[in-house]
Amino acid sequence: MSLTPREASGGLTPLRDAMNRLFEESFIGPRFEFFGGRTFPLDVYETPDQQQFVVEAALPGCKPEEIQIMAEGDTLTIRTTKKSEEKVEKGNYVRREFFAGEMSRSVTLPTSIDPNKVDASYEHGILSVRVPKAKGAQQKQIPVKVKETVSAK
Repeated sequence: MSLTPREASGGLTPLRDAMNRLFEESFIGPRFEFFGGRTFPLDVYETPDQQQFVVEAALPGCKPEEIQIMAEGDTLTIRTTKKSEEKVEKGNYVRREFFAGEMSRSVTLPTSIDPNKVDASYEHGILSVRVPKAKGAQQKQIPVKVKETVSAK
């Protein structure tokens, strides 16, 4: 059985378009909104002196007054609400990816943090949050004790 050109292209074109769109989006950047809302990339690292963590979040186009940071226990939450620009007639969009709305990320850190000493700065679209560890939150190695087994006689 042979397919007519219409059947052959009609059945494959939507799949081909879907695959092209998938590959195009994967190279532009991950599409996190499929997993529960919009989000933004971030890096978390510990300073060389191991006294604090640094969380860097990419928030281009956000204004500092649109950013909220909350710290509690061992969790840091960054939330931003980017307001939409006034509607300006620009014509028909071919592609539109600028996002307006709320985005947030929560990071659970390996130790408790001191929320009173968290410090944040914002420069060139990068939010940098310095998160000191709580006193007494230093890592401690716990030795494993071996119990002697009682042999039955």
